Amino acid sequence: MPVLHHYALSAASRIVRLHLAEYEREHELKTQLPWQRDEAFLALNPAGDLPVLVWPDGRHLAGARVICEWLEETTAEARLLAGDAGQRAEIRRLFDWFEIKFTAETSAPLLRERVVKRFSSAAPVSSQTIRAALANSQIHLGYINWLLETRSWLAGEAMSLADLAAAAHLSVLDYFGDISWDKYPEAKLWFMKMKSRPSYRSLMGDHLAGFPPARHYAEVDF
Repeated sequence: MPVLHHYALSAASRIVRLHLAEYEREHELKTQLPWQRDEAFLALNPAGDLPVLVWPDGRHLAGARVICEWLEETTAEARLLAGDAGQRAEIRRLFDWFEIKFTAETSAPLLRERVVKRFSSAAPVSSQTIRAALANSQIHLGYINWLLETRSWLAGEAMSLADLAAAAHLSVLDYFGDISWDKYPEAKLWFMKMKSRPSYRSLMGDHLAGFPPARHYAEVDF
């Protein structure tokens, strides 16, 4: 059985957890603390980034995009990177929007300031950086809401990898109670659909010591 090296509040790790669960691919989870240097882990992924999927024979894949594309290519019932070339391009565009732009502007700075700095000897927490990241998240939520005014799902009329990527990143903000969902009604309805899926249940069970989730975090209707 493959092992997924992850961290519970790593959005990229959550994308892969959702994807594996959608296809009911058995796996084990191994927590990798992003603030600790681990030579064995660096041997798997010299970039030091999560997630990494490792098989018992030593084969491994690093990175959410790489793992998700592999899953789509090796799963008989794959359906999350479907459609014609234009539709697949839109799915990839939005996947990258969250894994690159959303990460740089929101996910990464929030994880660094709220979690990594707490357990490392890094500089003091910057409230200014946190405020800027949360302000950026509102711009992203507005864009998500705008997309969903004319689409059933983010990339079109079927759920795709774009939805998994967005849900994974927003789930971390939702864990901390950072989103005023009533300001984004279309995004809220979409997120409720994502939370109601069986694949999302494992995320609902996340509860990190010292970082309790918001009261509504495990609720589908919120």
